[in-house]
Amino acid sequence: MHLVESSNITKTYQMGEITVEAIQNVSFTIDKSSFVAFVGPSGSGKSTLLNMIGCLDPPTSGILKVVGQDIGDMGKNQVAGFRGEHIGFVFQDFNLIPVLSVFENVEYPLIMVQNWHKDKRKKRVNELLEAVGIADQADKFPSQISGGQKQRVAVARALVTNAPLVLADEPTANLDRKSAERIIELMKKMRDEFGTTFIFSTHDQRVVKNAEIIFTLEDGRLIRKEDGKGDNHE
Repeated sequence: MHLVESSNITKTYQMGEITVEAIQNVSFTIDKSSFVAFVGPSGSGKSTLLNMIGCLDPPTSGILKVVGQDIGDMGKNQVAGFRGEHIGFVFQDFNLIPVLSVFENVEYPLIMVQNWHKDKRKKRVNELLEAVGIADQADKFPSQISGGQKQRVAVARALVTNAPLVLADEPTANLDRKSAERIIELMKKMRDEFGTTFIFSTHDQRVVKNAEIIFTLEDGRLIRKEDGKGDNHE
């Protein structure tokens, strides 16, 4: 079973009397433990497609299956629960909660989505903070750590529920070169350790050169799929 399977999906938006076709008849498959990049110019549909894979916005037509589930068949509450269990998100602006500590930011999905027992939550969060190399920052707040450290927190938060799929929308855009390279290597390490699939929407060639599969979008259409230069993972 493919982790993500798209069959002729489209996405249209109505802007007054104008119909905008953001995604047009796009088909692809993505397997478990993959490192995948969607690339293309601004307005090509990358973020729209990522939002659909993330079950934030359903396709207008076509079939999109994520972890074997047709997302078009789910109701609003079911989609929210499914997303919380199966999908993690990493954003370019980190999206950390400023009034929560690093530990609490990573812990938050376990409280909101899975309601783990306190001791189990603590063990899991500490494991992830150690894995991403920021265990010593656990008690600090987002305003007290660097951009690269914030993105590490975001990666740990995305992985804390054992989600098999992590979506990253321009995750390195706000990072300097060294921090960006560290985050990419961290994500590859997490993929290798946990079997997580990472799907990126990006302009950043630092991400693209590490991708194993590259999908190129243009005007809402998938115009090319190619093998990347990243090391294939078995």
